[in-house]
Amino acid sequence: MSSPSSAPTQTLELDVPRMPLGASPPGFQFGRTGAGATGQWRVVEDPTAIGGKAIAQLSQDRTDYRFPLAIYQPLSAKDVEATMRFKPVGGAVDQAGGIAVRLISPDDYYVVRANVLENNVRFYKVVHGRRIQLEGIDIPVIGGQWHMLGLRAEGDRFTVSFDGRVVFSALDDTYADTGKVALWTKADSVTFFDTIAISPLD
Repeated sequence: MSSPSSAPTQTLELDVPRMPLGASPPGFQFGRTGAGATGQWRVVEDPTAIGGKAIAQLSQDRTDYRFPLAIYQPLSAKDVEATMRFKPVGGAVDQAGGIAVRLISPDDYYVVRANVLENNVRFYKVVHGRRIQLEGIDIPVIGGQWHMLGLRAEGDRFTVSFDGRVVFSALDDTYADTGKVALWTKADSVTFFDTIAISPLD
């Protein structure tokens, strides 16, 4: 098993600025956990984003137990570090953004998410569509501002970082095989993502 200090073998950084405006982001498939509509994922212009573009979830379906997913298809990994920069833009029911790893299906994965309305970061496993909290921390999450969120999965250890610092870790062995990485939102959250990096680990 890798040590927590092992370095990534390679880093895949999605080139969001080169994605076509108004289109669905290439390389992704879309789904959702729970009820309601699937997400509406588009590449949008945002002068505050790196390179002036972001991947946005725009659907404002207010179904509470609804988690739109943009699932990145070209890569599967077990031990992986996934980081992304996100900006919560709007939402009455929720304002949240997250990143999932070891995704087997839209109903089976791990996810870390940050929530503006609750001012917290939470780490969950989703099993057959049921969300189970494993760890979390209360921390300010500001709407309309870019934040960094990261999840490192090595064996049964998961390490979460927020805005450049590690905030907690957790242990779980429910999903021990490879899976996809995905962007995640909740309910009617309108959320932008502009920097997405996926690093498989030794």
